[in-house]
Amino acid sequence: MVNVKENEQLSILNHSCAHLLAHAVKRIYPDALFWVGPVIEEGFYYDIDLGDKVVNDEILEAISKEMKKIVKEDKLIKRLELSKEAALEMFKNDPYKIDIIENLADDEIISAYKQEEFVDLCRGPHVKSTKLLKNFKLLKHSGAYYKGDSNNKMLQRIYGICFEKEEELQAHLDWIEEAKKRDHRRLGKDLELFMISEYGPGFPFFLPNGMILRKQLEDFWYEEHRKEGYEFIKTPIMLNQELWEISGHWFNYKENMYTSEIDDKAFAIKPMNCPGGMLVYKNSLHSYKDLPIRSGELGLVHRHEASGALSGLFRVRNFTQDDAHIFMREDQMESEIVRLVGFIDRMYKLFGLSYHVELSTRPEDKFIGEIETWNRAEQILQDALKKAGKDFVLNPGDGAFYGPKLDFKVKDSLGREWQCGTIQLDMQLPERFDLTYIDADGSKKRPVMLHRVIYGSIERFIGILIEHFAGCFPLWMAPVQVNVIPVKNEYHLEYAEKVVKLLEEKGLRVKLDAREEKLGYRMREAQTKKYNYNLILGNAERDENKISFRKHGSEETVSMEINEFVEMLEKEIANKEINK
Repeated sequence: MVNVKENEQLSILNHSCAHLLAHAVKRIYPDALFWVGPVIEEGFYYDIDLGDKVVNDEILEAISKEMKKIVKEDKLIKRLELSKEAALEMFKNDPYKIDIIENLADDEIISAYKQEEFVDLCRGPHVKSTKLLKNFKLLKHSGAYYKGDSNNKMLQRIYGICFEKEEELQAHLDWIEEAKKRDHRRLGKDLELFMISEYGPGFPFFLPNGMILRKQLEDFWYEEHRKEGYEFIKTPIMLNQELWEISGHWFNYKENMYTSEIDDKAFAIKPMNCPGGMLVYKNSLHSYKDLPIRSGELGLVHRHEASGALSGLFRVRNFTQDDAHIFMREDQMESEIVRLVGFIDRMYKLFGLSYHVELSTRPEDKFIGEIETWNRAEQILQDALKKAGKDFVLNPGDGAFYGPKLDFKVKDSLGREWQCGTIQLDMQLPERFDLTYIDADGSKKRPVMLHRVIYGSIERFIGILIEHFAGCFPLWMAPVQVNVIPVKNEYHLEYAEKVVKLLEEKGLRVKLDAREEKLGYRMREAQTKKYNYNLILGNAERDENKISFRKHGSEETVSMEINEFVEMLEKEIANKEINK
């Protein structure tokens, strides 16, 4: 996967191509007006006011054709430098550009780029000629509100990408097609994993196959956390306004919370599990000898998301966070973070996910606590990462309102990055909730706490895994591990049922496909359903008391004793092997 923004030459090429797009649109629609056309990771887009016209595939094709024509015309691209007064005069008939110019300083030199009859505001730089932009592709179109505000006019957004070489463009288009095949929304439907109902936008339903997959991930989570010394809790889904005021959420996060009223008091459905975890800690007295306390919760949370942002399992309104809160003494902070980084590393490697770490520091505006406390917390996170042997990227100003954090960005099999794990160092909430422990000298001390997730949200992590494994999950988590196909029911069904029973007794998840359909049809469907192993049972298998199987993605048929087959699968499950 290419990240255009990380490549300076590609960024210049793509921003120049955004102007090429606008030039072509202006030729076809002379009254068109343009808002912004930035470079993004996936290429570029341009927000365009076409009046009442809505872009469709036919219009997109016409624009693309005109862009190719301008490329062949080899238009030179020239930089212009203007005073604010001259810029306002040049764009006097364009309210979108006037809005941009008026927000610039009076003495600022404003640059624009001109290619023949088309000129647009831009800081640049750009390529020298339109002929250098021939390897482009317009990818999609959508609506986009002016300035992202739903109270403003809906503009037409057109996305595209541009490369220096034709083969690079083709490789990227092939990658896009592969990503479409792996789309978790499509595979989620095909494999009967989850659904979204019109009666609950953003609230996913898990189907029987999806629940098997989910339970495997949850059981694994509990198993690994027990090894790390965690204990488990469950906190209420709804708590009153006073609690959220103490935590700071009511003042800093209320617009994302669902609220209700009970007994004339305001309540909120929890958007985070943390305040409930505080109350659990506060329920008991704690000695310095008890720390660290590692408390885990698979907690269902709800957050209001705009309807336009909802996307399958990736952006939902309710999800289960694999939260844990670690309460500790200050002298334990570094060692606990180092241990936790190692734990997260072990978890991600099991799924074949590489990652990098970002350190997010204090936000400029919405934060609680003293700046000195923030500085100390940020330094501790840096020191712990160095001790754990992990490089990191600094992400200034992106910390939570109560503390700095480490974000773990995992990379899937297509090279895409996803935000999953987080470690947040919090010296604020223990103060706000008056959490204490009894120190060795009998005095009360304030614990420090870590908030952390590894999956992030189970729903989103499942979506990532669907696409990472293209729907063919490692055997240990697969909803259907073995699919049994009798060649002809009349002769082979009885033996197939015997095999199914034996496999089920060994704890394997088995499906029997005894439909009166042709063998080839059932085999092809088994491939689309991504079953790990497909057993084909005919005369030879029945007579020799054996099985023959094909592994998903392989054309090779292997024959073996059934006990040998079971041992092979049990080993694969025990080792949690990843599909090659």
